[in-house]
Amino acid sequence: MKADLLVRGISQLVTAEAPGPKRGVEMRQLKIVERGALAIVDGLFLWVGPENEWAGEDAATVDVRHRAVVPGLIDPHTHAVWAGDRLADFDARVAGVPYERILAAGGGIWSTIRATAAASREELIGLARPRVDSLLRSGATVIEVKSGYGFRPEAEIAMLEVIRALAEHTRARIIPTLLIHVPPADAAERAAYVSDVCRTLIPEVARRKLAHAVDVFVEKEAWSAEEAEQMLACAQQHGLAIKLHTEQFQRVGGLELGLRMGALSVDHLEACSAEQVAAMAGSATIATILPGVTLHLGLAPAPGRKLIDAGAAVAVGTDLNPGSSPLFSVSMALGLAVRLNGLTAQQALVAGTVNAASALGLSDAGRIEPGLPADFLVVQGADWRELVYTLGSNPVREVWIGGERVAG
Repeated sequence: MKADLLVRGISQLVTAEAPGPKRGVEMRQLKIVERGALAIVDGLFLWVGPENEWAGEDAATVDVRHRAVVPGLIDPHTHAVWAGDRLADFDARVAGVPYERILAAGGGIWSTIRATAAASREELIGLARPRVDSLLRSGATVIEVKSGYGFRPEAEIAMLEVIRALAEHTRARIIPTLLIHVPPADAAERAAYVSDVCRTLIPEVARRKLAHAVDVFVEKEAWSAEEAEQMLACAQQHGLAIKLHTEQFQRVGGLELGLRMGALSVDHLEACSAEQVAAMAGSATIATILPGVTLHLGLAPAPGRKLIDAGAAVAVGTDLNPGSSPLFSVSMALGLAVRLNGLTAQQALVAGTVNAASALGLSDAGRIEPGLPADFLVVQGADWRELVYTLGSNPVREVWIGGERVAG
């Protein structure tokens, strides 16, 4: 074997097993190679193993000087494109003002929709780039970015065009998702809006390949499970995967809908019941938990450890957004999942790599193994657990994508 590059001096080379036919539902174990090395050719992993077993040729060598290496992290849930801020909402909420009053005063998500609509394409790209850069520096080599702050179908198309353009400004792989976020304020207009989404918006998004999946927010203050089913069925008919924001505040049937329709993931789950945890067991649908929301809003945490113990596959994301999770670090999200959701360090790394890839329908990310893109992180220290232990500083020393160092 002849490699373009040999990365040596690795104290611990850590990766998860590949997902099975059910997209990672079984709890994946970590494989740890002490004093490891990895070889790269044409941007792909060529060989992985103990350094003293490398018998090939290498054109160049990088010594990471007794530091740990893990796969590139994957953020499976962000809203990284928005304009304006929600600082007034934050101030009001911590002072005890109910969210309903904040909405009635013109705040909340509608303020973000107005600000985003008023911004130009160039302004939105300029605002989103440093957010994505922050996620990348924290270890994210794949980042899902949702629309959802457009509201009107033409504005959602414009948001997805911004997300596509954003992908040209970062080395991270951007996975775009169409989010059907909030219904019209006038209840009489809901049916017409759903019809417009199904007749116009989803077909156009599919035709132009602007998104990989369609996500719907199912809550009492958002869409019902019945309305979501219409839109998600339309997405499937047009060849798009489906996802749900659900069980964040109430239980209104969104999780059950996701399981029945074969969603890639059901996300949030802060209000998930014991019966719903049991329903997730053995499902091919990934449970994506978002601890930044628990920290920022003070919600009860999603039952991450109980889901894993029941046999569900759990992923972790930042939910980066201006209103409920201004969290710009995917490694911090994993650290919070350990502290707030009860995951072990090992479970958190699986959740941020192979299971997060499954939540996006990806089979070529989140692992260090021959034939996959050479996306990996060099941790600051010799023990990989520093990735989820460290708070307040970046535990990631270097970020590598496609066999090239892009940060650090």
